[in-house]
Amino acid sequence: MTVLDNWKDWEDFLADRLHHAQNQGMNEGVVSDLAYQVGDYLSKNVDPKNEQQRTLSDLWSVASKDEQQAIANVMVKLIQNNGSR
Repeated sequence: MTVLDNWKDWEDFLADRLHHAQNQGMNEGVVSDLAYQVGDYLSKNVDPKNEQQRTLSDLWSVASKDEQQAIANVMVKLIQNNGSR
């Protein structure tokens, strides 16, 4: 089982990485750019493992680049609010 198999584990994994980046002084713009790059990579290279990931993948696939950036930014907000690490 990987961190991608369970949505809560994925949130916690991302929250841990986000908090680490912020503690290292990474600013919001860099975090936003990295979130976009992760989203783009996942959409091209990883099959969704659960319903939430499938929904994000479907949204990403029909979104413009600006909309994809917005999705990435919303994911960062979600992780900041829901991640437990």
